[in-house]
Amino acid sequence: MKVVTLADFQQFGSEKMKKNNVFQTERFFCDMYCFEPGQDQKGHVHGHQDKVYIVLEGQGMFQVGTEQRVLVAGQGTLAPAGEAHGVKNHTDGRLKVLVFVAPNPG
Repeated sequence: MKVVTLADFQQFGSEKMKKNNVFQTERFFCDMYCFEPGQDQKGHVHGHQDKVYIVLEGQGMFQVGTEQRVLVAGQGTLAPAGEAHGVKNHTDGRLKVLVFVAPNPG
């Protein structure tokens, strides 16, 4: 059994949001996205992958389709395949998000 400690994946990049891979198989992957203040993941679409965002720490502006909402620690959302989605850390604090994507586009 592989056991991880999420604190080991909390790495930030000074220039852009950092994706830290936690788990990966042929069928899905789980990353921790770490955003410094002002960093974002531009809106984009996955044609065949569903994506789940779970906020671990901080708060961010999440876009799914035409909706935008601020989510805080303990909240999450689903971006179904074919829906535009993205995240922006609009705050002065750090944002940590656990992300699950299936199937793995790898």
